[in-house]
Amino acid sequence: MSAARNYVAVVLAEWGLPGDSGTADTVRLIVSELATNAVQHTSGLSPTFTVDIALDRDEQLRIGVTDSHPRFPRRLPAAVQQDNGRGMVIIRWLTAECGGRLSVRPTREGGKTVAIELPWTVPVRPVTAGGPPET
Repeated sequence: MSAARNYVAVVLAEWGLPGDSGTADTVRLIVSELATNAVQHTSGLSPTFTVDIALDRDEQLRIGVTDSHPRFPRRLPAAVQQDNGRGMVIIRWLTAECGGRLSVRPTREGGKTVAIELPWTVPVRPVTAGGPPET
């Protein structure tokens, strides 16, 4: 989970999002919850998962976590004293708070991608070929 979170943090920083911003914290938490769900709720049947991140021209940040297990997340109410099972509740709430949306779609290989789409309000820093972002 930390590798997924760190990967996304590095990409977001390259795109100009300060690592200490509230938005960066929110996105890292969402990615952490998505990755945790991909591992914990596939009953060990999906040993790996992938994280895709894209910034579209329409100013939308898209992050998807794909695993090979066919079972879709179930909408379960999180009990107040429950120690787990709140990941999707957290993801839905944070995504909605940011003005985004959550989707789940099947993959051709029989798994699924759980994805979020968030509005991007940070000016993107231009990147030169083979070099760091221009400042």
